[in-house]
Amino acid sequence: MKNCLIVDDSPIVRRVARELLTGLGFACREAEDGEKALESCNASMPDILLLDWNMPVMDGITCLRQLRATPAAANTKVIICTTQAAIEEIEEALAAGADEYIMKPFDREMLEGKFRQVGVL
Repeated sequence: MKNCLIVDDSPIVRRVARELLTGLGFACREAEDGEKALESCNASMPDILLLDWNMPVMDGITCLRQLRATPAAANTKVIICTTQAAIEEIEEALAAGADEYIMKPFDREMLEGKFRQVGVL
């Protein structure tokens, strides 16, 4: 079973993502900010992160850059989750090491498609 870390400051978004991803066969953990996400990754690296961009304490891009500096995360896929549709921000996320991005709000079909694109489904 593949492992996913869902990182979002919204408990509702985390709950919805967890329900959708467990339905796709993923074991899920959660973190409410980038700092807690890095702590979770240091304890046990997931196969994939669904990583929110805008969060308190540590935002998703900062978390992503720190994660990508960790050799243990070389094979971990990261999908940035955002409400931002600006191409510059999407390019920034991809340049920082994201494998893909998804826009909020998302549904099962969108998540499944992105997870297939990055090769975890």
